[in-house]
Amino acid sequence: MTTWFNQGGYPLRSFFNTSGQKYRELKLKDRLPELSEAEQIEILASDGLLVKRPLLIGEGLVLIGFKEDEWQEKLS
Repeated sequence: MTTWFNQGGYPLRSFFNTSGQKYRELKLKDRLPELSEAEQIEILASDGLLVKRPLLIGEGLVLIGFKEDEWQEKLS
């Protein structure tokens, strides 16, 4: 997870599935700003349901969530 975060250039919050039930159950919307980067990564790694999808990882490439224009640009 740390490698993906460092490689992707996205804010760490972008990796969270903010519309998921688990995210709401854990009340992460309010908690994330108070947590360290390491704590956020630990939470993401603890449950795959917290990770935003689709997630495409490649050599020098990380894409989170489907944004057609961004995907076309990065994959062409």
